[in-house]
Amino acid sequence: MNANKDFLLKMREATALLQSTGPAAATAAIQRALHGGHVAHQPRTAPQSRAAIAANDRVGSAGSRAAPARDASIIDVEEIATPSAVHAQFLQASLRNQSGARDYKLFIPSTYSKANSAAHPLIVMLHGCKQNPDDFAIGTQMNQIAEEHSCLVVYPAQAQTKNMSNCWNWFNASDQQRDRGEPSIIADITRRIMDEYNIDRSRVYVAGLSAGGAMAAIMGKTYPDLFAAIGVHSGLAVGAAHDVASAFGAMQNGAPVSPGSAKYNSSSPTLSPPIIVFHGDADRTVHVKNAEQLLSQFTPHNTNVAAQRNELSANAMRYTQTTFRDVTGGVVAESWLIHGAGHAWSGGSAAGSYTSAQGPSASREMVRFFLARTN
Repeated sequence: MNANKDFLLKMREATALLQSTGPAAATAAIQRALHGGHVAHQPRTAPQSRAAIAANDRVGSAGSRAAPARDASIIDVEEIATPSAVHAQFLQASLRNQSGARDYKLFIPSTYSKANSAAHPLIVMLHGCKQNPDDFAIGTQMNQIAEEHSCLVVYPAQAQTKNMSNCWNWFNASDQQRDRGEPSIIADITRRIMDEYNIDRSRVYVAGLSAGGAMAAIMGKTYPDLFAAIGVHSGLAVGAAHDVASAFGAMQNGAPVSPGSAKYNSSSPTLSPPIIVFHGDADRTVHVKNAEQLLSQFTPHNTNVAAQRNELSANAMRYTQTTFRDVTGGVVAESWLIHGAGHAWSGGSAAGSYTSAQGPSASREMVRFFLARTN
C-alpha cells in the first residue's frame, strides 16, 4: 500500500514537472517512479552561462549540399506520459549531407498521430551561441506552446567541431547561400521531417536567437519556398558580415545591407516571407540598429509600407509593437522593441540560458504570427 502511494506521488510530481519545467524533467521523474526511485543518469549538457554571446563567435567550416542521407539513427527517445496516457515525444536524431552532419531534436505533440492525424505545422528553432536544443527548448518553452497548438518543433544542433561556441556560422559567405553550407543542412533536416511526418507543407516556419536569429533570416531569404514566415530574436540582417571581424563590427554598430548586396541565392530572390522581429533596446551584444536593418531588408518590395505603432507593457517591461502593412493591407512584418531589455529571449524561462522572464512572450507571439500565415 505504501509502495502504491509512493508511486502515485511520483507520478503527480512528473505531471507537475511536465507543465512547469518540461519533458526532460518529467521523464526523469517517471523513470524514478518506475524504478523505485533509482534510475541511471542520462548525460545531458547543462545550460551554459549567460556571458555575452559576442565573446563566443568563432569561425567554423562548411561545404556543398547533396541529398540528405536517409539512414540517420534515432539516438534516444523521451516519451512523456500524461494523465490521459497520451504521449508527447522529444526525439534525437542526426542528418548528413555533403555539407556535413548535424544532430537535431524533434518535439512531437501528444495530439499527433501519423495514422489518423490531420497535417500539423512545423517550426524550426535555431539556438544561439553556447546553447543546445535542450537548453533552447527549456528557455523558450516552445515545446509547451507547441503542445497547446498541435505543432511539431525541430531543433537543429550546431556541432562544436564546426564552431567552438556552438554558434551558427551566419557570418561566413559560404553559409549565407542556398544549397550550400549550414543552410543546406538545416533545409534538409526540415525536408526530412516534412517527408517522415504528416506536416502541413504550407505551414512551415523558422525562428532563432542571436546567431540562430541571423541564420533564421538567412533561411528566410534563401528558402522562401520552404518557410511561410520567420521569427528573429536579437539577430542581424543577411549579409551583414563576411568573417569574424566584420561580425563583431555588425553586432556592435549594425551593418546596413541592401537586398542586392547580400550574396545569397534564392529560388525566388524578390520574395521575402513575412517576418516578426524581437529586440531589446538595451542589448549590448547585438545592437538594436540590427533590428531596424533586418526589417528594412525584409520589406524592400513594399514601397508604401504603413506602420501602426502601439506602446504597451507586459511583465514589468514596456515595449513598442509595430505592424507593417503593404499597399494591399497585408501584414508583412511585426517589430517588438522591448525597452530596457538586454540580450535575452523575451518572456522566457529562467531554467534556460539567455532568457528574461520579463516582457511579452516572444514564443507565444511568434507562434501566433506564424499560424496566421501560409506559404
